[in-house]
Amino acid sequence: MKPKNGVSVYGWGSYVPPYRLTVAEVSRVWGRDPKQYEDELNVKEKAVAGPDEDSATMAVEAAKNALARASVQPSEVGAVYVGSESPPYAVKPTATTVAEALGIGPLSLAADLEFACKAGTEGLQAAIGLVGSGMVKYGLAIGSDTAQGGPGDHLEYTAASGATALVVGPLSPDAAASLEGSVSFVSDTPDFWRRYGAKYPSHGEGFTGEPAYFKHVEGATRALLEELGLKPSDFDYVVFHQPNGRYPLTAARDLGFSPSALKVGLLSPFIGNTYAAASITGFSAVLDVAKPGQRVLLTSFGSGAGSDSFSFVVTDGIEARRPKAKFVMDYVKKRVEIDYALYLKYRGGITLGGGAK
Repeated sequence: MKPKNGVSVYGWGSYVPPYRLTVAEVSRVWGRDPKQYEDELNVKEKAVAGPDEDSATMAVEAAKNALARASVQPSEVGAVYVGSESPPYAVKPTATTVAEALGIGPLSLAADLEFACKAGTEGLQAAIGLVGSGMVKYGLAIGSDTAQGGPGDHLEYTAASGATALVVGPLSPDAAASLEGSVSFVSDTPDFWRRYGAKYPSHGEGFTGEPAYFKHVEGATRALLEELGLKPSDFDYVVFHQPNGRYPLTAARDLGFSPSALKVGLLSPFIGNTYAAASITGFSAVLDVAKPGQRVLLTSFGSGAGSDSFSFVVTDGIEARRPKAKFVMDYVKKRVEIDYALYLKYRGGITLGGGAK
């Protein structure tokens, strides 16, 4: 898919909370071998939102970084999309809260999006469509999530917290990267779900790799390469959705990409799976270091299931925009290790009774 008018990424920015829960600590609590899970998942620890953080506050922090790099006034943003599977409210949009905090509106479109871990790129697709049609000048797409793994569940090793925001606008060499094209690929695959009223999600172990992750990630990527007439060696950087640190490496091998092209954007070994923010946080990390003329592939995945795949070419304007906000690795390196009890307290896993505070 290509918009009628060209679209560029003007600003990018992320936020990752400093708290970290290690695989070793989760394994200690449940009497498991930590090395088994570290090797199986290729994850050492995950980022955990603090007691005063949620998907809305993290979205605001990420968007501030993106808007700073974009050099765009909030009043110029015509659409705000927030993708998340862990919104603060069951009924009340997060996008309006985020827009208000950023000074965007009131004459703007705001919407919350769902599609598990694909919700962030789903917002990106929508923003690209509005900008490419000329309906808005700039669009803001955000993916933001908090940990959603139940106690003792394997997801508890990887279900993490973080946010990333992208500002897109009309095609310009002074922007950070230009869109070459995108593809979306969906099917009804029951690999992961959470019914209304359920506190934690469920997942079908037998479906998570095939026919869920690999069918969609590889299918969308192949379709994009065919549509654009490109091959894996044409890309300097590749970012796949990272539910763990192993799946993206397998997808890269299957598709013929060099593992070295994944290195910069593969963050799950250090911060876990940040769900709706995961793939675009990897993309954000790539834009932190990419040079003009380099090509970047971004392919997301969301359970349920679907993938969005994009090709971007970095433009000359990225060098001037890069220093205006914190880098992803600034957040990754800033870590405070916590134990399992503090993790439960921060994420509402402990129910207080009586007069306890």
